[in-house]
Amino acid sequence: MDPITVVLAIAGAAAGFGANSVITKRKVGSAEEQANKELARAKKEAAKLIDVAREEAAQTAEQVRKDENTRRKELKDIEQRLLDREETLDRKLDQIDKRTESLRKSEGEVEGLKDEIREIRKRQQEKLEKVAKLSKDEAAQKLMQMTERDIRNDLTGLVSKLQTEAQDLAEEKAAYIITSAMERMASEVTAERTVTAVKLEDEEMKGRIIGKEGRNIQALQRATGVDIMVDDTPGMIILSSFDPVRREVARQALEMLLKDGRVHPGRIEEIVEKAQKTVQKEVVRAGEDAAREVGVIGIPREVLQLLGELKYRTSYGQNVLRHSTEMAHIAGIIAEEVGANVKVAKYAALVHDLGKALTHKMEGKHHHISGEMLRKYGAPEAVAHAAEAHHDDMEATTTEALIVRVVDAISASRPGARNISAENFVERMKDLENVANSFTGIEKSYAISAGREVRVFVRPTDIDDLGAIKLARDIATKIESSMQYPGTIKVNVIRETRAIEFAK
Repeated sequence: MDPITVVLAIAGAAAGFGANSVITKRKVGSAEEQANKELARAKKEAAKLIDVAREEAAQTAEQVRKDENTRRKELKDIEQRLLDREETLDRKLDQIDKRTESLRKSEGEVEGLKDEIREIRKRQQEKLEKVAKLSKDEAAQKLMQMTERDIRNDLTGLVSKLQTEAQDLAEEKAAYIITSAMERMASEVTAERTVTAVKLEDEEMKGRIIGKEGRNIQALQRATGVDIMVDDTPGMIILSSFDPVRREVARQALEMLLKDGRVHPGRIEEIVEKAQKTVQKEVVRAGEDAAREVGVIGIPREVLQLLGELKYRTSYGQNVLRHSTEMAHIAGIIAEEVGANVKVAKYAALVHDLGKALTHKMEGKHHHISGEMLRKYGAPEAVAHAAEAHHDDMEATTTEALIVRVVDAISASRPGARNISAENFVERMKDLENVANSFTGIEKSYAISAGREVRVFVRPTDIDDLGAIKLARDIATKIESSMQYPGTIKVNVIRETRAIEFAK
């Protein structure tokens, strides 16, 4: 390169650098001046903020001093009130101490007066005993005797009045409920009877039934478990068994054999098996129909089986299943009237005689068997108790149990419900009169109203009015414990004094 060119280039570069340096110095000076201005402005603003902060701090401190003074004043007031209250309590304690001391003195005076009164009473009692020549116990006994003699007639009248009022109210209410229940309940009066005899169209059929050397009748008896009597009644075959279901199986089997005409051991077994299936279906259907008729659901199948067997069971000529369904209807009506559990009352009334289907198989009274079976198959305890307590040998602890007991008497004792022979009726009337005559002081007694009432006349010299009331209860208790009867028996004890004189 040319040296001159190089020198020119260096000179140009030096000139350019110098110019840049001058420009930079001018810019730096301007920036410092600007920074100084900003710093001065910031100092002014900081001074203002410091003044504001000092002023606010002073105000806050003043407020704190005021609050502190206020709290100190409140605390001082509270302290003063506590001091005043403490002084008041001290004064009251002093008063209580003075009053306690006064009461102690008064108690001592009262005890002294009591002792003085006791001494005076003792001296008066001793003087009275000397004057009356009676001890305290003798005087008290004599006074009691006089009082009893004076108010005896009043007590007798009051007892009689209360009994009459209670009886009238109870009878009126019970009559209304029972009458309304019977009015709404319609059932046949004539009771169904279990058939135990089979009629023969031809006497020659007896020979077929008996068979050669009695093989046919023996096979029929073995298959059914029923005693069959052929020669006793002309034109009839009598079936005898304690089990009504077996008797029904035998009846149906015998009728089918008589209709078919083919009678031999093999055919007998086939027919009996067919009759058993038929009767089993009828038993279950009868139980289901009875439950459906009275509107009770949820009965275990085993209970329905036993309930259906009651279709072939009678009691004094009254069909037990029909008696049970009738009771369930009446029990539901009465339960609704008195506010009891309608479902429990109807359920218990329907199954109360369940044990009668098993009395030939199990020992015990039928109502106890009913309760046992119901508990065994899962029926509610309220139902089991109400069914078990429908006779008087077990206490009825629920309203539903009492309802079942009442409707059992209603259904069993209504006219035409049961067949009772004239001989049994007369015997029961005599037993009723003999129970009344077994008590002392009885002049005569009569069983009236078909055994629903026993009227007892007593000797007025031997039994007073209170004794007549007690005698009526004793006779009723003895009748309950020694006799069996449907419904209730009224015991009417009559005592009267007749004064007779003749004018001459």
